[in-house]
Amino acid sequence: MPDALDATPYDALLLLSFGGPEGPDDVVPFLENVTRGRGIPKERLKEVGQHYFLFGGVSPINDQNRALLDALRKDFAEHGLNLPVYWGNRNWAPYLTDTLREMVADGRRRILVLATSAYASYSGCRQYRENLADALAALEAEGLELPRVDKLRHYFNHPGFVEPMTDGVLRALEDLPEDVRAGAHIAFTTHSIPTSAADTSGPAEAHGEGGAYVEQHLDVARLIADAVRERTGADHPWRLVYQSRSGAPHIPWLEPDICDHLEERHASGAPAVVMAPIGFVSDHMEVLYDLDTEAKAKAEELGLPVRRSATVGADPRFAAAVRELVTERAAVERGQEVTPCALGTLGASHNVCPVGCCPARAPRPAAAGADSPYA
Repeated sequence: MPDALDATPYDALLLLSFGGPEGPDDVVPFLENVTRGRGIPKERLKEVGQHYFLFGGVSPINDQNRALLDALRKDFAEHGLNLPVYWGNRNWAPYLTDTLREMVADGRRRILVLATSAYASYSGCRQYRENLADALAALEAEGLELPRVDKLRHYFNHPGFVEPMTDGVLRALEDLPEDVRAGAHIAFTTHSIPTSAADTSGPAEAHGEGGAYVEQHLDVARLIADAVRERTGADHPWRLVYQSRSGAPHIPWLEPDICDHLEERHASGAPAVVMAPIGFVSDHMEVLYDLDTEAKAKAEELGLPVRRSATVGADPRFAAAVRELVTERAAVERGQEVTPCALGTLGASHNVCPVGCCPARAPRPAAAGADSPYA
């Protein structure tokens, strides 16, 4: 038996994800959850839902979270970390509030949260924290004893996140025809967000053009590009590009879009492109449609060879990284000296989101941060 690892004072881990429909009848109700409060007509949601209907109305994200749950539980058991793992979603079953209610009924009082978003931004961090606050408020209204909830730090530069993506890029390059492989460009992709949200991502002192959101992605892209060069001897040109833009066209969002970038690369004579979705933990709908469907169709139209590298998903190295993040944070909570594990130039992210970090347009309570009403 492995030596027991200490998760004290925590007694549970919550995998917190976005959620997705699991059948055609789920698509519009799911999109209503995602867009609640924005006044979007149902007919418009049906149009938006066509991306899901192309795949039978099923998003792969829930099955991928089930696979990650299995990987986490297996890794924890093999390494002697006695910490139960639960799963809750923001926008579809199993819903976050229901899962937290179950955890309270099971006697869980100190909960760590792993969000399936690795980077700093409003939609990738604070919005998850707002959802946690909403769920805790609902339990409080029911008269339940509230647990203390903390969120694991951003893990974009943890080796267990970066190394599987590096291997994915190497496999994608290897899959290209040999005559275009050495000159292939790498397009590191992530979700586009409004430039105003990017500029205010991260702690207040880090504000600037692109904020922590862009800075963190660039650091990961450099790490992967450097590792690819060291392992292949080829120096592949690369750029950080964006996908999955939504919202009003008059509002500036991060650019260039992946399809525009493919056109630019083709026009400049690039022989091939590898699309590396470093902004996504798993191959969910935005990867499946925006890259595997839309971007690949654009590349085919151009006659440009492309390959798409894999996301981290349930890679055992990512499960091990989560275990390390859990024991690291537990040690910090016990007052022990800890050297956090991080690659690149930015160092380990903060454990507790400071006041004003990744602000919303309309202030709302957010749990698991310095400004939490549920400290």
